Amino acid sequence: MATRKPDAATEDDAEESIESLGYEQARDELIGVVRTLEQGGLDLDASLTLWERGEALARRCEEHLEGARERIETALGDVDADTADGDLTDDDELDD
Repeated sequence: MATRKPDAATEDDAEESIESLGYEQARDELIGVVRTLEQGGLDLDASLTLWERGEALARRCEEHLEGARERIETALGDVDADTADGDLTDDDELDD
């Protein structure tokens, strides 16, 4: 029986499904991919297909982490700007 290579539409669907994953989902699936590859026993084509999915999952995780990093930097920048404007200081404690 001949093995069939996935067509471009199938590969696009797989990429699209990865793009819709949240960080935790992508991370958990990536962990499963790594475990499967470490166990071995797959033929070369299956291993390469799984490796490519793992790469796409890792990129998705990086995208989520970069987005979180940018949000944190923005929030810290807002706090720094408020501090520079004098809005937030240690002397703002209530005096009775």
